[in-house]
Amino acid sequence: MTTRARRGLTVLILSLLALLPARVLAQARPAGGQARQPVMIPDGMPAQDKEMLTLAVETSKRCGEVLEQWIVAKEVSEERLFSFLYYPVPKTDPPKFTTDWDRLSDRDILPVEEGVLVRSATISYAVLVDKFGYLPTHNQRYAQPLTGNAATDLVNNRTKRIFNDRVGLLAARSQGPYLLQRYQRDTGENMLDVSVPVYVRGQHWGALRIGYQEAR
Repeated sequence: MTTRARRGLTVLILSLLALLPARVLAQARPAGGQARQPVMIPDGMPAQDKEMLTLAVETSKRCGEVLEQWIVAKEVSEERLFSFLYYPVPKTDPPKFTTDWDRLSDRDILPVEEGVLVRSATISYAVLVDKFGYLPTHNQRYAQPLTGNAATDLVNNRTKRIFNDRVGLLAARSQGPYLLQRYQRDTGENMLDVSVPVYVRGQHWGALRIGYQEAR
């Protein structure tokens, strides 16, 4: 089986697993409040996907630790972090939102995300999203000043949006060890998206997503 065929089969299987009812996913979670599941990398997974998955696992853990540090430092309460309240930013299309904690994300999550981008030229984005698809802090390349030109801003200013498309929600809500999806971004690029759940104090909060171009 070719590398492309193996990858396609892996994406198909994982996408189907993500569509299982929530109660089935919940049964797969370990007991005792320890929500994170160990990641078993399939033997036949292509080398590029293994690399990206390993990076996503490491980064999701780091992001969860950052969010927990905010709570410990009393910069945001656990209740606020899990309230999922979004405040509309006027005159933005697609709509943008702020939260009670997105300024903390701009300060602390951005360096983590930027550290992922430099690991491979094939990576298009590395972002933290909550379980509703809200993306508080996009990579610098996608957080350029708004120009008022819709076509330009769609590409260059993608931060603080809610990505509730099918792929985005599957990534944000999946509580499996990881999810690998192939999709066409709303800017036209075809890419692969690997996501790993992010947990805060044992509760599912969202996901770390890495989007990358398939190696040729």
